[in-house]
Amino acid sequence: MAVLRLALAQYDFPVGAVAANTAKVRELMTRARAGGAALAVFPELTISGYPPEDLLLRPSFLAACQQAIQALAADTNGLAAIVGFPHSLGEVYNAAALLRGGAIAQITHKRILPNYGVFDDKRYFRPGRTSAVEVIDGVRVGYLICEDVWQAEPAAAAAAAGAELIVVINASPWDDAKQAGREEVVVARAKETGCAFVYLNLVGGQDEVVYDGGSLLVNGDGSIAARAPNFVDALLWADFDSASRTLHARDWPVAADTSREATLYAALVRGVRDYIDKNGFSAGVLLGLSGGIDSALTLALAVDALGPDRVTAVMMPMRYTSQLSLDGARGQAERLGVAYHAVGIEPVYAAFMTALTPLFEGKTPDVTEENLQSRTRGVMLMALSNKHSRLLLSTGNKSEMAVGYATLYGDMCGAYAPLKDVYKTEVYRLARWRNLVEQREHGGDAWVIPPAVIERPPSAELRDNQTDQDSLPPYDELDAILARFIEEEQSQAEIIAAGYHEATVHRVVRLVLANEFKRRQSAPGPRVTTRAFGRERRYPITSGWK
Repeated sequence: MAVLRLALAQYDFPVGAVAANTAKVRELMTRARAGGAALAVFPELTISGYPPEDLLLRPSFLAACQQAIQALAADTNGLAAIVGFPHSLGEVYNAAALLRGGAIAQITHKRILPNYGVFDDKRYFRPGRTSAVEVIDGVRVGYLICEDVWQAEPAAAAAAAGAELIVVINASPWDDAKQAGREEVVVARAKETGCAFVYLNLVGGQDEVVYDGGSLLVNGDGSIAARAPNFVDALLWADFDSASRTLHARDWPVAADTSREATLYAALVRGVRDYIDKNGFSAGVLLGLSGGIDSALTLALAVDALGPDRVTAVMMPMRYTSQLSLDGARGQAERLGVAYHAVGIEPVYAAFMTALTPLFEGKTPDVTEENLQSRTRGVMLMALSNKHSRLLLSTGNKSEMAVGYATLYGDMCGAYAPLKDVYKTEVYRLARWRNLVEQREHGGDAWVIPPAVIERPPSAELRDNQTDQDSLPPYDELDAILARFIEEEQSQAEIIAAGYHEATVHRVVRLVLANEFKRRQSAPGPRVTTRAFGRERRYPITSGWK
């Protein structure tokens, strides 16, 4: 009987940070060796980060990655390691190198190249042709790369070559349906092959994509031996028993809350933190705090991601701003301990109107004047962002972005939009969940988001007594229609047949299609659904298809 000890590096390896990633691998290999591991495992494209996109078209970048993997091989010193990197052989392959004995012992190439959703592997890589198996401490170990495990043949080939344990290195982005799908696939491969599986996943935010970790151990009979927590950086220790083909986790961290809201909130926090920090905004962020639910949740996310010292909130009242909004914004800012400023926009708005009135003559006031209020706020927020070197967060949600209920160069201003892929109904659920967490930790009346802000009817407050439902269907109805049209790709006829009002469906779909031009100009934000605007859902602006 052979027992193989593994150290699994569920860590963030940022895109393009070749030197830093190499140093982190070296440090983690040292820890693995000290802990008695025979095999250390690292995620897909560890050296380059994932996805490196057009960096892969630069020969100097590929050469740096090759030099890094060779340098790491020289440092193995009695430890075997599986490390992902881009392998250039005239053509480029998504590769995993087995390092041992001071050399690169073996290289395997990703065979199945995904080209759907956020993936664009076929743009950059050529497919591999074989599956690798190597004996490590008496155990026959096969190793695959991410999408390879989603098809039966690569794992079957590794098993046919004698593998007892199959290691899968991944950069698998999180969305609200991903974990169940991963488990189903890996369990199926284990049952088909009789091999145990180690599924190691990357963690961290990269532009719009968020990687969650969520690594898995699956025994040869298909039972799940362990699940790693989401969005936690950790060196995970495991033992593989070749006689029983079982895996045993050693003191893995355990998530305190595995609810859907907890995981989604953690994804958003990680997305914000990594975007700000990786792009060098050490001073932090600022946002317009309106007294509404979206900006209130954005403020909570920013504070949880960065700490209160790196967050500034700016209230910009106008004659239509309610006392509830004023009180809610100030109260939340004080409770969270962030810098808070109130800067009225009336004089600036009046100056715009004075300049424009001669050109507006004979025109009835309409949405133009409302949008000008939003654009006044956008100008002021961008000026504060420039002056204080704090990145501006946009606070809009997916429901608004879907139907264009947002103002270009106004409330859409910002470099990052934490709620861009979060429907309005989900915003409310997250806000209530975050308050429940605060109450559990600090007592029954504690809150992070003012309860009055959660309970009030949503309003842009750009005219007297305005509510969102003056312009839109109720959000429960709107979001249900949007999810069917966007995530499920249902036709209008199918949505109507499901019981939704025909005129409402036609109106909502018309708004979605007509506002693609706005979404093309919107800030990036963390992808948390299966059909995020931008990188994933790419519809033509100009189209005759309705």
